[in-house]
Amino acid sequence: MVNKESKGITRRNFIVGTGAASLFLFMGGLPFLTTACNTKGETIKIGIATPSTGVAAEKGKVLEHGNKDAIKYVNEVLGGVGGYELELVWMDNGYNAATMVSNVNKLMDDGCVMFGCSSSAMMTAAMTVANQNGFPGLAAYGAPIIYRPPQHIYGQMPDYGDDWVVFAQYFLENLWQGEGRPLMAMHILNNSTGYGAKDGATAMAKELGIDIVVREHTASTTSEMTSLTELKSLNPDILYIASTPQPSSIIIKNAYDLEMTSTGMVIACGHAAMTKALVDLAGADKCEGVYGLFPTVSWGDNVSGMAKMTEYCQANHPDDYLNMEYITSWCQSLTMAKIVSLAVDAVGYDVLAAGGTEAWQAIEEHGIKTLNNYDVEGLQGPVSYTEGDNRLSKSLRVFQVQSGDIKAITDWIESPVIEYEKFDWFGK
Repeated sequence: MVNKESKGITRRNFIVGTGAASLFLFMGGLPFLTTACNTKGETIKIGIATPSTGVAAEKGKVLEHGNKDAIKYVNEVLGGVGGYELELVWMDNGYNAATMVSNVNKLMDDGCVMFGCSSSAMMTAAMTVANQNGFPGLAAYGAPIIYRPPQHIYGQMPDYGDDWVVFAQYFLENLWQGEGRPLMAMHILNNSTGYGAKDGATAMAKELGIDIVVREHTASTTSEMTSLTELKSLNPDILYIASTPQPSSIIIKNAYDLEMTSTGMVIACGHAAMTKALVDLAGADKCEGVYGLFPTVSWGDNVSGMAKMTEYCQANHPDDYLNMEYITSWCQSLTMAKIVSLAVDAVGYDVLAAGGTEAWQAIEEHGIKTLNNYDVEGLQGPVSYTEGDNRLSKSLRVFQVQSGDIKAITDWIESPVIEYEKFDWFGK
């Protein structure tokens, strides 16, 4: 851990080089305040950044809403964290790496005890300065690169490599009826969302008995007819898309127009895309039968936290109802609240309220690393810390689009630990 006053690349040095971006973000990153939980106005700050504008805004706005509504719920219904108000400092990262780094610098300077972000791409941008300063972060959507080897960044849920491994196993056990090794064509976003899935495939494809071929696309793609026409000529058994909803919808529509599924090819998506936005963008007819992974329950499932989450969603952001992104970020906020609650019980209010290195260490040692089977009100897989594995939840389910709805077709499946840092290709 690098002290923020030490020489070299530190958050203070970085701010000097990104003054304009930091100034812009200061204007756009005012705290999102919630109802106080005590009469003294004592608060503990956490930071969250979402891609609410930019090329991933179809995800980011919903994620922002879920985060904010859950913090309201924590303060209004659960009594805050140890009786103190949990104050959310929210910022928009615009799905831009430089902006996200500036966000993290601002959140550290603003006294936040930890930070969360939605996307693996933005956490990839943030992790260097966060790790150097020992500032703990929680990614809602993760990739192996953000926490292998384990440092100060944690995954709320299984990562995109886990998606690939779990679906590959499901396909081989339940769908594959051919002979020999199936061919999987992977169409991946050219950032950690796609590269995380590729890491999982590179690590495990040979052992599982699957051949892979990979093509990349950008977040702003408008057509993949050329790449898909090439892939079609290879007669793949699976088209696996590791991307966000907008480009995934383009690829699915293009594959549909090319009649790629007419020969029995299966289409599957990682959990960054497997949301209501995908079906809305691509159309229910073109998404019919598409498989995917997701690490939360579905709307309407009979779990303890469903009623309150639904109540807050319908009261504050009714357009987000039935969108899985909302569940994801609601769970992220609940998990962060649980971490802070554990820490404040252990070290007291003053340590955390002061922010800085001592607060960050307390969050990790007395919050994150003491998580033990926290059920997140039943809304996702249970959350626990395991030494050597910074994924706090390991459970996924396989889903399928059926008549326009995204329906779970399996029970929870545990994803294995993969020590990616032991492969000489990892991170290169």
